[in-house]
Amino acid sequence: MKGNQKDSSEKPIWDRSSSGLSMTRPGRLMIWLMLFISVTYIIYTLKIVSTSHPCEDLTSESILQQRPEKKAVAVAVKAVPAEQEATDLNHVVFGIAASSKLWKQRKEYIKIWYKPKKMRGYVWLDKEVKIKSETGDQENLPSVRISGDTSSFPYTNKQGHRSAIRISRIVSETLMSLDSESKKNVRWFVMGDDDTVFVTDNLIRVLRKYDHEQMYYIGSLSESHLQNIFFSYGMAYGGGGFAISYPLAVALSKMQDRCIKRYPALYGSDDRMQACMAELGVPLTKEIGFHQYDVHGNLFGLLAAHPVTPFVSMHHLDVVEPIFPNMTRVRAIKKLTTPMKIDSAGLLQQSICYDKHKSWTISVSWGFAVQVFRGSFSPREMEMPSRTFLNWYKRADYTAYAFNTRPVSRNHCQKPFVFHMSNAKFDPQLNTTVSEYTRHRVPHPACRWDMVNPEEINTIVVYKKPDPHLWTRSPRRNCCRVLQTKRNNTLWINVGVCRAGEVTEVK
Repeated sequence: MKGNQKDSSEKPIWDRSSSGLSMTRPGRLMIWLMLFISVTYIIYTLKIVSTSHPCEDLTSESILQQRPEKKAVAVAVKAVPAEQEATDLNHVVFGIAASSKLWKQRKEYIKIWYKPKKMRGYVWLDKEVKIKSETGDQENLPSVRISGDTSSFPYTNKQGHRSAIRISRIVSETLMSLDSESKKNVRWFVMGDDDTVFVTDNLIRVLRKYDHEQMYYIGSLSESHLQNIFFSYGMAYGGGGFAISYPLAVALSKMQDRCIKRYPALYGSDDRMQACMAELGVPLTKEIGFHQYDVHGNLFGLLAAHPVTPFVSMHHLDVVEPIFPNMTRVRAIKKLTTPMKIDSAGLLQQSICYDKHKSWTISVSWGFAVQVFRGSFSPREMEMPSRTFLNWYKRADYTAYAFNTRPVSRNHCQKPFVFHMSNAKFDPQLNTTVSEYTRHRVPHPACRWDMVNPEEINTIVVYKKPDPHLWTRSPRRNCCRVLQTKRNNTLWINVGVCRAGEVTEVK
């Protein structure tokens, strides 16, 4: 009976709850809300499916593959302004280290290469000098500045001179001398001595290879192995010139005075500069076209076998002999500017060829000299400088150089016949340069070799098309070809880019 009562009592409760869910007003609202949400979700899903693109595979591999594309776009956008405005002379400021004692004669070297209307720069002297208007000093020289006082800096090297501190601060002082408007257009600071001559077109060709917005310290070493050991193989020798990018110059100027005080025992300005570069963590970027020329005597061997790189600068002009015979040093350098103006990229570039009919080896240093040798010499030997000079310590020691050299001749019959450049011009009709080389008459030993004697040649004429884009291609020596002629006293040579398959073979 209790069971029946329980059943009868629970049944009405179940019936009430069930009918309440289906029949009451709140229950209807809940049902309509659920239906509305469901329909809305279905419509939204169908819209996404109909308008969206196929899904991409977002695996880690696909993401990695997409990243280079995004980076490449960013780099391409950044590279556009650089292509529109390549580095030029108006982006460079020169800082020239000079001495009041030597100013009278060395200012003539600066006049050879510096063009005030096209260049910016300052000559930094230890004290005031007279600027003579009648000699063209005002029109043909950079502005003269006096270096700041460095007496408070310690200097303990007994073999050196305190002027090294003054000279080492030239880049920083040059930066500080510019106003805010002038700084906007500066990309590079180039340092050199008053007895240094720059080939500015080739300097620009070198600087264009580098991003001026990065920190760069560009220059070259000494020719002297001992000098590099005593000072550093990681140092740019300031006489040969070096370049510092604007960001590096700014960083240097902020710490250089503190840096200099930490190195009182160093000898010169070059090693002080390199010591500060080491603290900044910036290594030397070597460009071997900057020439310190730590040698004595005749530069002929070095100039006649210049490496395959733009000829940028030459230093120590007061130490070495004039580069052309029977001339003053200044006049000889001025003579070199003639071929420099018509084809600066090809200046001093060596070409090697053979006259198989006469068994001669011929080496052309364009714009400077041509050598004719009896017999056959391999290109490997000809591209080594001949030892026409002594090392910095005035010893005939072939182990004292930081590069390979060769003797002037191994046999008296192999002494070269040298022809120096006497004239160079551009022929617009042929669209080529025509340079003439006249024999330098010096005694030659008698030779009994059974071959044509080069003494019969008085003049050599070299044809070469100007090649301003020579250094935008991979480095390679130009090729030269001996042209046949009926004139026994003149040799005709063509120099130019090597043709397909052309090889300088010993014949």
